[in-house]
Amino acid sequence: MVSEGDILWECPEDRLAETNIVKYLGWLAERGRRFDGYWDLWQWSVDDPSAFWQSLWDYFEILHDGEIDAVMTADPMPRTRWFTGTRLNYAEHVLRHETTGDPSRAMLHHSSECRTAATMSWAEVGSAVRRLATSLRDRGIGPGDRVVAYMPNIPETVIAMLATTAIGATWSSAAPEFGAQTVIDRFAQIEPKLVFAVDGYRYGGKDYDRSADLATILAALPGVETLVTVPYLNESSTECFARETIAWEALLNRPEIAPDAFAYERVASDHPLWILFSSGTTGLPKPITHGHHGIVLEHYKSAAFHFELQRNGALFFYSTTGWMVWNTLMWGPLMDGRAVLYDGHPAHPDATLLWRIAADTRATVMGVSPTYIQMVRQQGIVPGRDVDLSALQSVMLVGSPSTPETFAWAYEAIGPDIWASSQSGGTEFCSGILAGSPLLPTRAGEIQAPGLGTAARAYSEEGTPVTDEVGELVLEKPMPSMPLFLWGDDNFARYTDSYFDTYPGIWRHGDRVRFNAHGGGFVLGRSDATLNRFGVRIGSAEIYRTIETFPEIADSLIVCVEEDSGGYYMPLFVKMAEARALTDDLKTEIARRLRADRSPRHVPDEIVEAPDIPATLTGKKMEVPVRKLLLGAAPETVASRDATKNPEALDWFAAFAAKRAS
Repeated sequence: MVSEGDILWECPEDRLAETNIVKYLGWLAERGRRFDGYWDLWQWSVDDPSAFWQSLWDYFEILHDGEIDAVMTADPMPRTRWFTGTRLNYAEHVLRHETTGDPSRAMLHHSSECRTAATMSWAEVGSAVRRLATSLRDRGIGPGDRVVAYMPNIPETVIAMLATTAIGATWSSAAPEFGAQTVIDRFAQIEPKLVFAVDGYRYGGKDYDRSADLATILAALPGVETLVTVPYLNESSTECFARETIAWEALLNRPEIAPDAFAYERVASDHPLWILFSSGTTGLPKPITHGHHGIVLEHYKSAAFHFELQRNGALFFYSTTGWMVWNTLMWGPLMDGRAVLYDGHPAHPDATLLWRIAADTRATVMGVSPTYIQMVRQQGIVPGRDVDLSALQSVMLVGSPSTPETFAWAYEAIGPDIWASSQSGGTEFCSGILAGSPLLPTRAGEIQAPGLGTAARAYSEEGTPVTDEVGELVLEKPMPSMPLFLWGDDNFARYTDSYFDTYPGIWRHGDRVRFNAHGGGFVLGRSDATLNRFGVRIGSAEIYRTIETFPEIADSLIVCVEEDSGGYYMPLFVKMAEARALTDDLKTEIARRLRADRSPRHVPDEIVEAPDIPATLTGKKMEVPVRKLLLGAAPETVASRDATKNPEALDWFAAFAAKRAS
């Protein structure tokens, strides 16, 4: 039986000697800066952020024009700017290794339910990016113009993103499973000039035509001058729309352009790179705008030191283009390695699929969610036994909190030599806040440490740092990849209200977190979904940790609402596994286990079977909308149906709330 904090793995000395972070420490030592392990290095990185980020600029040999005026301006968050006086380009860094090795080596591995597995070489990707970028320039697309994509996780989307950012235009994307209104809510805020789009997609063996949705989207975006169509569901599709429509292949149909004959648009440190969006379950999603400088530096740091991506390694994350994780897939090429793309259902026809892709592509770092691992466990799959994962070095558990049992399963079922790491970040940074390092032991259920250069703390309600207590996750100092601004928020009013309303001058991230004495961290769920049980705050993740041990239960959701009488109502909703029933005996055992594993305050008032658990398009449980329904809010106000992965599940909860209120 594993317990929270048990040490499950420590990096062997021979492997540790070859890690990126040890090589970086050696490089620093040669320059007179010596540090005794991770915590000493981390302390310097937050005490002297200018020196730390300058060291990364030098270590990774950032390609740039101009001279540095200020590594970090004196402006307080959120107005801090980095490496002012210089100009650089994100895409140039991703593709810089095309000519440093054999250009025919693989850069992208890709597969989907519509296409068989294949690879694209560095030369093929680089050539396509240069030709597409030049065609975009010929069509009048330039620095600052917004280019958007209604595209899945396929090579064309990567190429379009790199071509767009290579010329200084600003990128944004939405996954084709997003409904029309969800896409309009995002793209209408940023007024794109050009749209890339597929005709449809396939998921779980079922085809979804998106032509009607695309027509609706375009009708709501009057500033779009050009639609670039990418046949995908129907490779022979030639459908045209009201405005100028051009085929993908037509833009690439031009002579080759040599790497040294193409000029990247190097831009200033306040120039927008891409726009990511918050989940948008209620209200308009926030248009989070990042810059080239911050993303290049943060992505080098995270790829090298927190994911330990090695040269020639391969990064495989299951992600759609509507999640910030998709933007981090280029960490592989950034480190002179490879990226693995997959579009489709992660468990079709069964949950061995992602592991087979990892084996076939010789992935070295794989990112999966604890929810997916729960599915794998329920199907009795043992990845280390069932497929060849001999190339796999690390498994990143991301997307939601990971239990000690999930960590233990990773070492038992994947392999005892892997580095299993839970990390937590956010769309706001397009990276991690709490991260991992092979310099530290892996402890069951813990995130190893705050990331380098990340002054993360837990704050009490009074605004003081706390240890071994649950508090609000905050950042006391700026990071380069913090948003430049929210698009259209010229006076920073929405930005300030979103992140600096609780602790003036301190970034409040919106997560409940606990740090222990040795530095390990535990994200306990979103602050607005905290279970306030008779004045005692409980993280929903603590409930889910116990519920996940029941094979009878496929998924669950718990909320707590305050009643008019002054009391509390805390129901636990469960989706049963196939052919399993919610019996009185099972309810009794759930209550007994929660009382024993947690406390009497963790025992729900009611255990209710639900046909499904509502989730956002990126797979997060919709605790806040369900809580609002139970508090009496109208269904149309709690969440956008188009921002919900399974809106029919939310309908069931709306009916449940209405019945309870009657």
